[in-house]
Amino acid sequence: MGWWSRWFGKRGIAENGEHAVIVSFDYGSPDTAALAELGEQLRAALGDSGDGEYDGHEIAENGSDGTFFMYGPDADRILARVRPLLEGHGQLRHLTARLRYGEAGRNAPETVLEIG
Repeated sequence: MGWWSRWFGKRGIAENGEHAVIVSFDYGSPDTAALAELGEQLRAALGDSGDGEYDGHEIAENGSDGTFFMYGPDADRILARVRPLLEGHGQLRHLTARLRYGEAGRNAPETVLEIG
């Protein structure tokens, strides 16, 4: 990405601050060991690439559904980095990614994508 895009692009960090990718999913199992393992894979993928950070997950007590939280300078890059891991996990269903292009509470633009 060139300097012009970084400063004037509609989704650049210079304009919009920290981005977020929040992925909701159906799970259907009270056994959360596989989710913890996937969380570590997400953490490693984002940390090793420098594309962002994995901030953890929430799961319903009965294991019916949950949410992953990831943050960094570019929501599109975060999703591109973690999407293969999410789609490749056999127990996650109905994945929906909410990409927020800026800081929370600042009317940042958002996009919602069905990814699985």
